[in-house]
Amino acid sequence: MEKNILAISGSPGLYLLVSRGHSTLIVETVDDQKKRLSVGIRDKITSLNDISIFTDDDDILLTTVFENIKKKMEGKPVEINAKKASKNELINFLAGVLPNFDRDKVYPNDIRKIINWYNILITNGYTDFETKEVQNEPSEEITDKPKETA
Repeated sequence: MEKNILAISGSPGLYLLVSRGHSTLIVETVDDQKKRLSVGIRDKITSLNDISIFTDDDDILLTTVFENIKKKMEGKPVEINAKKASKNELINFLAGVLPNFDRDKVYPNDIRKIINWYNILITNGYTDFETKEVQNEPSEEITDKPKETA
């Protein structure tokens, strides 16, 4: 995911990182309202790019799970009502996109979050879930010497 989408503990929804301050972050809600707010260093903030899901083998990045859901749902939102779905419905849904998830460590509330976050992203046009490595290009060296001209 190119954009830095954040989850803030205790705050519903997802947020887009807009700017960084001295000890705060300026974030914007990922919805139609685009409401901006400041979050402090005491808030627990997690980037979606850093979240992974437990499996029987290695952990899988959340963005990979989102990509699997997107393929299964053909780019459309998930139709399961995450709030009202039973434990079995949630487990069956996740098993359909990530068959080897660890059923002892991934709880129904985690699956609800995955569905809700996926739906928020898809509904608001964030459909590129593949993680791309950022390559830093060398910047021009800054020196005190004036450039020589020929």
